[in-house]
Amino acid sequence: MLDLVGDSFVMGDEELARRSAKLQSDPESLRCALLDLIKNFGSELKNTDLRVRVIALIPSFHALRDLGNSLIPKASAASARERIIFYLVAYPRKVIKGDELMVVSGIDDWPRRVRELRVEHGWSIVTGVTAQQMVKAGDLDLTALGIESLKVDDYVLLNETQDRDAAVRWNIANEIRNEKLAAKDRLLLFFQKNVGRPVTGEELRYVAKGSTEWARRVRELRTEEGWFIATKTTGRPDLPIGAYVLEDMNQTPPHDRRIPDDVRGKVLVRDGHSCQHCTWDHTKWNASDPRHLELHHVLHHAKGGKNSVENLITLCTICHHKVHRKEKFE
Repeated sequence: MLDLVGDSFVMGDEELARRSAKLQSDPESLRCALLDLIKNFGSELKNTDLRVRVIALIPSFHALRDLGNSLIPKASAASARERIIFYLVAYPRKVIKGDELMVVSGIDDWPRRVRELRVEHGWSIVTGVTAQQMVKAGDLDLTALGIESLKVDDYVLLNETQDRDAAVRWNIANEIRNEKLAAKDRLLLFFQKNVGRPVTGEELRYVAKGSTEWARRVRELRTEEGWFIATKTTGRPDLPIGAYVLEDMNQTPPHDRRIPDDVRGKVLVRDGHSCQHCTWDHTKWNASDPRHLELHHVLHHAKGGKNSVENLITLCTICHHKVHRKEKFE
């Protein structure tokens, strides 16, 4: 029972028992302690003082929290942050409710720990909000992950490996976020600062200051302004799920920018995501040879060639330049 002393209270036998059970970190002991607290709370319900009843219920809240975080052994994950990632790694690419993370973390400030895992430790944890925006822009295929839908308070760990460069990119994102630029210009600047390196949707959404149209702006940069921004679903099957990469600092010619994403995807799949002249593909990419794949018109656009699957072939940037140089001097 709780003993009230003025405006404070001291722990009774039940609270002491709960603390003892917590030290054991044994789920069954904690469960029994919780049941005792709930049972004893019955007598507090008879008290007409609301505050007395509220204070009497606090130990039960703590006991329930202790029970939740005891489900993951301390030897596997001692801190709240460790318990959250332990849980997410156990269920990669599964929809995890925020309430689940609250239970296993055992703390109120669990969203902050999720952000730390993403920003400081490089775990690709995507929120339901960001995922929905990526799906809408065609940059994330949930059905391929076996996911039907995501709600705002849902979380998904897209990849089980950490990105050790994430903290550096988040620092860059924080600097660019404060630039007095339009959202699309901030996004492009962030891509240019990380050219050739994959970035995440969560990073892009942050740079755009949470704009609901950030994914659409990225798509405009690719399809209307000709920047080579690729995703797993738009020409780079080797990329991690949910990642974007600006492949180089060059823009495609205006007529090539009008190639629809679905046509581009069909051509790349047909050609096995490899150059049809030299067979280069992204598995051969390295820092000293940072080429990428482009689409070439068999019959030039200027001569009436269409942006159709039949009139396009896949070439690497080197072969594409060679073809155009040869045609220029013929």
